[in-house]
Amino acid sequence: MDYTNLDPQTAKEYYKRGNAKYDANDYAGAIADYNKAIELDPKYAYAYDNRGSAKYLLNDCAGAIEDYNKAIELDPQNVGAYNNRGNAKYDLNDYAGAMADFDHVIELDPQYPNAYICRASARYDLNDYAGAIADYNKALELDPQDTGAYFARGNAKYNLKDYAGAITDYDKAIKLAPQDKVYYNNRGNAKKDLKDYVGAIADYDKAIELDPKNKVYYYNRGISKKNLGDYAGAIADYNKVIELDPEYARAYNSRGFFKYNLKDYEGAIADYDKAIELDPQDADTYDNRGVAKKNLGDYAGALADYNKAIELDPQYADAYNNRGIVKKNLGDYAGALADYNKAIELDPECAEAYNNRGLAKKDLKDYSGAMADYNKAIELFPQYTRVYDNLIELYEELNQPALAEEILRLKQKNCPDK
Repeated sequence: MDYTNLDPQTAKEYYKRGNAKYDANDYAGAIADYNKAIELDPKYAYAYDNRGSAKYLLNDCAGAIEDYNKAIELDPQNVGAYNNRGNAKYDLNDYAGAMADFDHVIELDPQYPNAYICRASARYDLNDYAGAIADYNKALELDPQDTGAYFARGNAKYNLKDYAGAITDYDKAIKLAPQDKVYYNNRGNAKKDLKDYVGAIADYDKAIELDPKNKVYYYNRGISKKNLGDYAGAIADYNKVIELDPEYARAYNSRGFFKYNLKDYEGAIADYDKAIELDPQDADTYDNRGVAKKNLGDYAGALADYNKAIELDPQYADAYNNRGIVKKNLGDYAGALADYNKAIELDPECAEAYNNRGLAKKDLKDYSGAMADYNKAIELFPQYTRVYDNLIELYEELNQPALAEEILRLKQKNCPDK
């Protein structure tokens, strides 16, 4: 029966016509009919519940919650009303309130899979990924064909750095829904983090095939191409990103980085300039531009960029290290030493900063201090060939050929291909 053409007289008839309008996506019309049903029968619990759902779909979460409250007051066993109210609270970022409602749904009906899914979403947004996975496990136990649950569980595993487990879930989601581009993108991300860049690119290719206008897929594919050393291919992807979104500052920054690696320093700087124009608060871009300027011998310009990066992010260890390099090149060894000290304070595992500090100490004739820093750099990164060369050079200058020979042997052992 077509209830949309019904001439209702009773609360139930208004309710049915409201449902028909709801199913036809006429939520405002549905609310008008639910209003009339409630006017005729103020204790009509389902009318409150469905009116709440119509309000929810019109983004009136507060109004929806009021209706769900009334539906629950009239029928405390209404599982759907608790679940719906939990969703509305979730959308208002009331995660604790949402979880309390989902808990109640599960208490009333432990076989209600959607409650586990919804509670998992709240836990996920509270960064309780393990708790989210437990709920997704239960939901999938109840409904093994729930594609979204596999995908969401994969995302939770990804956030716990269980990339292999995430891929298994994404595989299952893709098998159930092979036309969903987001599933391929996220599986590509997990493969990338496992350093399977070829596999990641294949997934990004598929995502792009399904949605060729999505800049994110090109951006991600560019990262994997860069990791394979294909800077030209990465640049092509970022050209596409910028074509799709000319205001995407991060794409200019990344393309600049790839141009830098191709020794196109001027092209890199042009991209960094654009990125800074679009986002003048991004410390990374200033640091990157400083490196390019340094390679062009523009030490003053590089110094200005590193200063700005540090102003924006005083905890930016790389910027201190890079500024130290420029200061050393300008003959300011004491200033360089201070910057390297700060870089090491912020990142005690940075082998490059120890190596650079060793160079500055050597220039200041603090040879024992230089040796200590070079050795620390080797301890942190045994494959760091340049630091072996620096230490060998220092021993040779100090007329200690036996120690120089010892370091050469260590280099040959740890860096056999260098």
